[in-house]
Amino acid sequence: MPIDTSTSDARVVFTPSGKRGHFPIGTPILQAAQALGVDVDSVCGGRGLCGRCQVEHATGKFPKHYINSKAENISPISETEKAYAAKPKKTLLDGRRLSCATQILGDCVIDIPPDSQVHQQIVRKEADAFDIEIIPPVQLHYVEVWEPNMHDPSGDLRRLREALEREWHLTNLRFGPGMLLSLQKELREGNWKVTVAVDYLGQVIAVNPGFKESLCGLAVDIGSTTVAAHLCNLRTGEVLASAGMMNPQIRFGEDLMSRVSYVMMHPDGDVEMTKVIRETINELAAKVTAEAHRKLDEIVEVTFVGNPIMHHLLLGINPIELGGAPFALATDESVRIRARDLKLNLHNNTRCYVLPCIAGHVGADTAGMILSEAPYKREAITLLVDIGTNAEIVLGNKERLLAASSPTGPAFEGAQITCGQRAAPGAIERVRIDKKTLEPKFKVIGCELWSDENEFSEQTKKTGITGICGSGIIEAIAEMFLAGIITQDGVINGSIAKKSERIIKEGRTYSYILYDGEQKVHISQNDVRAIQLAKAALYAGTRLLMERLDIESVDRIRLAGAFGNHIEPKYAMILGLIPDCNLKQVSSAGNAAGTGARIALLNHESRNEIEEVVRQVEKVETAVESNFQQHFVNAMAFPNKIEKFPNLAKEVELPTENMGINTIEIAAHATKRRRRKKVNH
Repeated sequence: MPIDTSTSDARVVFTPSGKRGHFPIGTPILQAAQALGVDVDSVCGGRGLCGRCQVEHATGKFPKHYINSKAENISPISETEKAYAAKPKKTLLDGRRLSCATQILGDCVIDIPPDSQVHQQIVRKEADAFDIEIIPPVQLHYVEVWEPNMHDPSGDLRRLREALEREWHLTNLRFGPGMLLSLQKELREGNWKVTVAVDYLGQVIAVNPGFKESLCGLAVDIGSTTVAAHLCNLRTGEVLASAGMMNPQIRFGEDLMSRVSYVMMHPDGDVEMTKVIRETINELAAKVTAEAHRKLDEIVEVTFVGNPIMHHLLLGINPIELGGAPFALATDESVRIRARDLKLNLHNNTRCYVLPCIAGHVGADTAGMILSEAPYKREAITLLVDIGTNAEIVLGNKERLLAASSPTGPAFEGAQITCGQRAAPGAIERVRIDKKTLEPKFKVIGCELWSDENEFSEQTKKTGITGICGSGIIEAIAEMFLAGIITQDGVINGSIAKKSERIIKEGRTYSYILYDGEQKVHISQNDVRAIQLAKAALYAGTRLLMERLDIESVDRIRLAGAFGNHIEPKYAMILGLIPDCNLKQVSSAGNAAGTGARIALLNHESRNEIEEVVRQVEKVETAVESNFQQHFVNAMAFPNKIEKFPNLAKEVELPTENMGINTIEIAAHATKRRRRKKVNH
């Protein structure tokens, strides 16, 4: 039945935006929304193919808007909508309409559901996390191009431009020379119907035959130990697949400085490491696309985070200048580069964005952590700590941000520990020690039971008990301190050996037997000292930032990275790894650097934001700070020689004994460590 459009205009209000206007009777709702700049998603250009433009008609009287929105004020359900709803895997929810196929017949209020908005919100899992606003760097536009004929001699590119302007009002688009090589083939394969991918700068990235619903992006976190990749739907932000691999550069050196040393001693060593990291990224891209049933050429955008040395090696820059003072970066700015220039097996026009670095040892991974946690938007003084071989520390709030790095070494990852190992099935990851009997119980990765529970032995037969990982070491030493096995100055107390057979003499020192089985797991005096050195370096770096900010306490602490994700805050504070704080305000940030890479991938406006923020971050170089050594010596004690931990004392009964620090020995350790940092940082 034809619609009578002879009456006057209708008043339309869109919620939740509140945008409103008057439109002729018979105007499609989508057209009215687009005219007002309302955030409604659509790829197919109003043809009823994509189903993204679904809306809800709110009926009833709305005095606020001076509207009586009656059910009959929009057109009845159309054949287009019926055809869409009948398609497999397509859904038109009750009460929803396709705005492209529904006409305005009178005054009405139209609600745009969150999933129909272009700039959707993704809420991260952590309760205090902020939302990610989806502002895709690439948008899809479906068009039908007029076919050539003998009366119209214009080229295919011109007719594609005209179609984009006619249907989407897109003008002055840029097509790279490479686009012409396949344009005619794509137009004809799609029977003159194509989906065009256009970035936010007006550059055409791809022309795909037929109708295409979405494209993908890849967020990559290049760590010194592992590389993680997340394949995301650029429209919805959904993580389609994730995968991780050990960083193959480990064979050139366990830590960052040893890899720089490798470059110093081996001509073309940097070329080797660049080659293997790029191959790993290609392998991860292939893995996640296969898992998500996508194709590699659907990835049109990639973002990267990583520490400065990983950053340089990815880009093919020799990192040798980062091996010594003043630790000069080739660039601290963000980098935009084509995937093909990085030898990545992706779409020919795929672009890569590398987040900016902050300083010689505070890199794009820290920028990602800052973007993810957004301390620059908070009133509360926030401490962000990414614990690894080289710990990155950020402190401050919206008024001021400071950053530093601290050479903690590999002890937290299980290296340099007698029975230490990386986190893997069979590794001890949780420890509790009875204060009276000094008997331990523990959990291992791969088994949910404690070692004193029935079935533990049976369930761990396959993996065995193979060693102890970082979180297990932290808990073991903290529990030993709480039980009195370790004194405040970090000495395993041999005077109580008669109280437990687990405390055994080894030369001039003692060890504690955590597990006495086929593979004995024990904590030696050298292990305790390695953890002391690592935690003291981290705490000293934090104290320097607190001094610079002129504060005595922090409001909240976020522990980032794989290690930070598994360590229990209470035990980190018992050791003095982090300053005293309300334990309820200490939590894990997960892989904050990787989340930052995802934010930069899904919201192109966040790139300008983080570029501006990192330029304001004040870098504190611990290697040249005169107070570092004194803070370091004080921090060797559990939890600290001079600083009080009142918040911790409310939650945990700390030993009252104070044995006194052997300051001569500790100062010697500190001085030796400082010299090594100045030479090899």
